[in-house]
Amino acid sequence: MTNLLLVFAALLLLAVLVSSLAHRTVLSTAALFLIGGFLLGDGVSDVITLSPDDEIVNTLAELALFAVLFTDGMHAGWKEVRSAWRLPGRALAGGLPLTLIITAALAHYVVGLGWIESLLIGAVLAPTDPVFAAALIGNEKVPPRLRRLLNVESGVNDGLALPFVIVFLAIAQGSGDLHIDDLALELALGVAIGVVIPLVALMLERTRLFAVAPKFEPLNALAIGLLVLAVAQATHGNLYLAAFAAGVTVATVGDHYKEQFEEFGELIAEMFKLAALLVFGALLSPAFLGDVGWSGWVFAVLALVVARPVAIWVSFLRSKLTAREQAAVMWFGPKGFASVVYGLIVLKSGISAGDQIFHLVAATIALSILAHSSTDVLVARGFDTEREVPAWFDHPGDSGGETDDGPPSEQSESSEPPKSSGR
Repeated sequence: MTNLLLVFAALLLLAVLVSSLAHRTVLSTAALFLIGGFLLGDGVSDVITLSPDDEIVNTLAELALFAVLFTDGMHAGWKEVRSAWRLPGRALAGGLPLTLIITAALAHYVVGLGWIESLLIGAVLAPTDPVFAAALIGNEKVPPRLRRLLNVESGVNDGLALPFVIVFLAIAQGSGDLHIDDLALELALGVAIGVVIPLVALMLERTRLFAVAPKFEPLNALAIGLLVLAVAQATHGNLYLAAFAAGVTVATVGDHYKEQFEEFGELIAEMFKLAALLVFGALLSPAFLGDVGWSGWVFAVLALVVARPVAIWVSFLRSKLTAREQAAVMWFGPKGFASVVYGLIVLKSGISAGDQIFHLVAATIALSILAHSSTDVLVARGFDTEREVPAWFDHPGDSGGETDDGPPSEQSESSEPPKSSGR
């Protein structure tokens, strides 16, 4: 534990020192921590010794995903989500299941997994993570509808993929009772916790009984997030839907606290993200990567360059996205903390293919982090020379026809589009 803390502190200092360079080049702090964990892990320098069974691995992955979804939700208040729902709706209703099916087909025909196990790995790898496309989502020169699409899709698809993971895992375990009612209760409870707790907290703050000192205002949203996390864990509500719903609720009802918490919250999410990446990198020992096998690496590559692009291309046929925007959406389906957490659930389930599935998931995530976090700057630069959206899109008060993002009057209600955590 001491070595882990020492390594994290040293890498964090290095990441801070090169952070300005990382925002302008393909250098990525995410890749820095992933590669650092690998070089300092088992089989290389043996400074950090971890196994997937260690509690710190699962805990850091869960906390990182919760923090990222909470802060992302705060960048997508209800007005933004409502007015820009059509494009994320296409990605979620069409792209998510198609990505699952295509990934499953690749696992079956390339690796040779059975169909149930293939569908399981498809569900594990279906969610996307906006963290590794931060330079794209946070660049104001990128069309707002594209940034909202990627941010809202990534925030919601973690919870939508979870039922498929649980159902296919139960079938793989030979369980006859899938407990669909319990699953529905878990998801509904997660959303309810994420909405009710922030509403009650913000209502209490506005009564005459309470008054928040200015210097403590950033802590209000943090306290709400921690309470949502604790209640969701205690009641077995879905943590990730609770996190995103809480962020959206705070952004919608407590605009003031959203502004106060924004920078502070992103730093907290960044800390958890980088710590989780360091631990994940330490799991990827040379022996572990060698066990993936050539067919596993072929699958990992195809899962990134075939499954998501084909699914999004089909889902966005006849949409009003430009070719450049659609290409960006097709490519940026980075795999992240949700897939890590779901992969660990599969590994600990005890199914015969659990270890193989975790190896395939880990290889795909590692490739995704390196590829997506190193190309987001390059893709974002492609939007610097021209705005490929109608002139009225960013200007309140203008009039015009309706697009896939909804009426112009709704689109312009928020002048600041959502952002994701930094590189």
